[in-house]
Amino acid sequence: MTAAGGGPWQTAAGWRQISGVTAMELREFPIRHRRWADLLLFGVTLVEFGVLLYLTPTFSLIDWIYLLQHLVVLGIALTRPAPEIQDISLLSGFAVAAAYAYPYAEIIWLRWRPREEAWPEAGLLLVTVAAALSLGSLLTLGRFFGIRPAMRGLATRGPYRAVRHPMYLSYMISDIGYNFQEWNAGTALLTLCGWIALLYRIHAEEQVLSHHADWIQYRAAVRYRLIPGVW
Repeated sequence: MTAAGGGPWQTAAGWRQISGVTAMELREFPIRHRRWADLLLFGVTLVEFGVLLYLTPTFSLIDWIYLLQHLVVLGIALTRPAPEIQDISLLSGFAVAAAYAYPYAEIIWLRWRPREEAWPEAGLLLVTVAAALSLGSLLTLGRFFGIRPAMRGLATRGPYRAVRHPMYLSYMISDIGYNFQEWNAGTALLTLCGWIALLYRIHAEEQVLSHHADWIQYRAAVRYRLIPGVW
């Protein structure tokens, strides 16, 4: 999931400058690095899976969807191919960490500070739609899925026919839904910070994916990144 830019890349032959590539570090990973990255994805997902089980005494439809997603990611981590190109820049790593951390930071903040309900019914509907869209996007990505911006392939089917980053759209819809259910100024600020990280991830991923042979054709066919008719 990623695009272009003028910076250092690492290939089997070593580091070299690529004309027209933005200042991000990209490299082709040998098997040993791929295994470490896959184990990291497996470990992080397994921890999230455990947290979900711990925090959810009874499962709703949404919880079952998220549970299934975690099981799918665990399988992907053990079977996905090595990336052809990957962004290993510090800024990209920070954006990934921030995007993973802010939902948990919101949960912690709501336990410490007073909260308000905005529109719980609408919030539940949005979270349900977001969970279904997230699962559909994940199943479409399959073994292309990863944490860091990387090119393992180009997803063009399913929700990727409507927008280029439907999974990130699902995250944003979910954030709005959860804030409708309960929120305060702290969760709103954390959500904003998380969205900034997601927007940077979109930029970084399109930088990497721009090196895919079908990227230009796909970008012409699917004009919008997140919201059809808007952006």
